[in-house]
Amino acid sequence: MVESKTFTTKLLRTVNYALLSILALSCLYPLWYTLCLSLSDKTAANSGMVTLWPINFTTISYREIMKESKFFHSFFISVQRTVLGTAFTTLVLVLFAYPLSKTRREFSGVNVFKWSAIFCMVFNGGTVPWYITMVNYGMIDSMIGLNLCGGLPVFNLILIINFFRSLPDSLEEAAVVDGAGPWRILFSIVVPCSVPVLATIILFTGVGYWNEFFQGMVLSSSDSNYPLQAYIQQMVVTTQIDHMSPDQLKLYSQMSNKSLNAAKVFIAMVPMMCVYPFLQRYFVTGVLLGAVKG
Repeated sequence: MVESKTFTTKLLRTVNYALLSILALSCLYPLWYTLCLSLSDKTAANSGMVTLWPINFTTISYREIMKESKFFHSFFISVQRTVLGTAFTTLVLVLFAYPLSKTRREFSGVNVFKWSAIFCMVFNGGTVPWYITMVNYGMIDSMIGLNLCGGLPVFNLILIINFFRSLPDSLEEAAVVDGAGPWRILFSIVVPCSVPVLATIILFTGVGYWNEFFQGMVLSSSDSNYPLQAYIQQMVVTTQIDHMSPDQLKLYSQMSNKSLNAAKVFIAMVPMMCVYPFLQRYFVTGVLLGAVKG
């Protein structure tokens, strides 16, 4: 195919690149602004002087957060919750989606289970019944409770079902001829062929577990059991000036809630920003193939 190099084509391409660059910068600027605000001193943060660069550069907000031993404990709880919860949820979704991707001839109860899942997505019992259920099952201050509190993400289930349906039937037929059973077919053929959609689901689920703080606060009886998001959400700058030493007074005069909150937000974003580049190449493929029935 011969690429057109007319003036109109070049102009449209330039405009397209310019619009995409502006869109990319508009997505990146909030992250950059949050970092700059967290590295600015109290006066600059409170007066709104921070725009593109940190004003009166200081790392006091990060030092204030890092010196808390509970911070590292909460960070470990969040990492543990995200890893275990994502692995468990992905496994359950795969086991649930595989039979639901079959036809009624292959699995007679497919419509019953499918509509039951959709019904649970549209209608739910609410926060109070959910909390009572978690208490009755002893899920307070429990890692199991933090992993099970979100339930089954039906939207992710639909993505996996549609992706499984898009796989060629000849793969399973050949495996059956070779004597493979359903479990062997699932984990040796279907799952390896479904890496794009599984990577997308892992990203969705992991981000959800990492960013969630309400359920972590409700299911924890003390802040020592808070995951990271719940812990940094309740951190504030203390103002008990009468009991402060001269060094603490100097520290307080340089720190504001704005810069501290910006540091919290940026720290919370870093792990997911580190994970996303490794899964990004699967993301678009997984969403597109999982959203359309093959």
